[in-house]
Amino acid sequence: MAIVLAAGKGKRMKSKLYKVLHPVCGKPMVGHVVDTVRRTNSERTVIIVGHGAEEVQAYLGDQVDYALQAEQLGTGHAVRQAEALLGREEGTTILICGDTPLVRAETIEAMIALHEGEGEGAAATILTAVPEDPTGLGRIIRGEDGGVLRIVEQKDCTPEENAVKEINTGTYCFDNRKLFEALSKVTNENAQGEYYITDVIGILRGEGDKIAAYATEDLTESIGVNDRVVLSQAEAAMRERIVRTHMLGGVTVIDPASTYIGADVTIGSDTVLHPGTVLTGSTRIGEDCTIGPNAEIVNAEIGDDATVSHSVVRDSTVGAHVSVGPFAHLRPGSALADGVKVGNFVEVKNAEIGQDSKVSHLSYVGDAKVGSRVNIGCGAITVNYDGFNKSLTEIEDDAFVGSNVNLIAPVHVGKGAYVVAGSTITKEVPAGDLAIGRARQENKPGYADKIKARAKAKKEANSNK
Repeated sequence: MAIVLAAGKGKRMKSKLYKVLHPVCGKPMVGHVVDTVRRTNSERTVIIVGHGAEEVQAYLGDQVDYALQAEQLGTGHAVRQAEALLGREEGTTILICGDTPLVRAETIEAMIALHEGEGEGAAATILTAVPEDPTGLGRIIRGEDGGVLRIVEQKDCTPEENAVKEINTGTYCFDNRKLFEALSKVTNENAQGEYYITDVIGILRGEGDKIAAYATEDLTESIGVNDRVVLSQAEAAMRERIVRTHMLGGVTVIDPASTYIGADVTIGSDTVLHPGTVLTGSTRIGEDCTIGPNAEIVNAEIGDDATVSHSVVRDSTVGAHVSVGPFAHLRPGSALADGVKVGNFVEVKNAEIGQDSKVSHLSYVGDAKVGSRVNIGCGAITVNYDGFNKSLTEIEDDAFVGSNVNLIAPVHVGKGAYVVAGSTITKEVPAGDLAIGRARQENKPGYADKIKARAKAKKEANSNK
C-alpha cells in the first residue's frame, strides 16, 4: 500500500499550476512518484489531494484512489484522510510526498526490506540523508543507543537539535495499523498549530515500538520541490540520471550537459545524440540512429538507422534509414516510410510519404498521401487549405513532381505520372501522363532594352522632384 501526499497549495511556486503537476524532465512530479510506487508492487495507492484536486485526478485518472484534505492542517492531518480507505488494512504502507520525484523504487524496496526484517519488524522506517546544509529540513534525533527517538521540524528545534545534520526526507514505511492508531494521538501543540506526521515517530517510540532508519547515499532523493529554484535543481538531477542510464545502456551522448531526454523516452543501442538534442514525451528512438545537433523530437517514433538533424519532429512516425533535415519540420500526423528523405526547409503535416520517396528541399507537403519512389522537387507544395476546409492530395507510386509545382487539393496524381516544373495542377493527372499547367513562354526581341530605358527615365524623373 502507498499514500502520496499531494494536497499542498505550493504557494512558493507562484504558479497557477498545481505544485505536484509541475514537470520534471517532461513528466509531472506526482507522475514520477506514482510510477516509483508502482514499481515496488504496491497493491493500492491513495493520493491525498486538496487544492487543485480536479487537475490531479484528470492527470492520474483511475489508476489510483483519492482522499480529500479540505483544510490544510498539516501532514498528519493529511494522512488521516486515507483512514477510511486503508485504516483497517494489515501490512506495510509507504508514505511519500508528491513533490519528491527523485526517490528511486530501488531505495523504497531496500527500505521495505529493512523495515520488515528488523526482528519482528519495525513500526516505522524513515528514509534519511545527511546533506551539507540541512537548513529548513526536519532533523532525525537519535538516542544514546543510536536508535531514532523522534523527528523535529527545524522551526521547533532547540539549538542542539538544530545542529544535527541528518534529515528526514519525508519518505517512510509504516506498519499500517500502528500508523493510524498513532495518528489518533497526534496533537497540534507546536509553533505552527499543525498536526505533523513526524510526531507519529515519537508516539510509536514512546509506546516501545521499534523505529528504523534507512540512509540514502544519493542526496538527490531528498530533494523536495517547493519553489522554482529547487524545481530547476530537481530537473538537473533527473536529467543527469536519465542521460547516464541511457549511456550505460549503449547510447552515445556527445555532450550530456546540452542533451535533454524525457523520463518516458526509449533509445536503442548505438544511437548517437549530438549537442542540442531534446527528446520528450513518449518518443521512441531506434538503434544506430544519429540525432542532432539541435533536434527536437516530441511523442515520435524514429526507426533504426535514421538521421534527424537541426529539425523538429512532433507526434509523427519515421521509418528506418530515413533522413530528416537539416531544418525540416514534421508536424503531427506525419508518417515517413523506410528510406524516405525529407531535406532542408521542408514542412510535412498530417501526411504519409511512401518508401524511398524524396522531398529534398523547400517544399510543403500537408494533408497528403504520397506513394513510394516519388520525387517532389524544390519548391513544390500541396495547396491543402481554401480558407475554410482542408483537402487531400494523393500522389501514387513512381510519380515525379517538378520544382515549383502547386498541387491544388483535392487532386490526384496517378502512378508514374510526370508533373512539369512550374505547373499549377487543379485536375487529376492519370497514371503515366505528363501534366503541364503553366503559361506558354513568349520572347520579345530587344524588349529588355526598352524596359530598362523606361525604368531609368522614371527613376531620374523621381530624383528631380
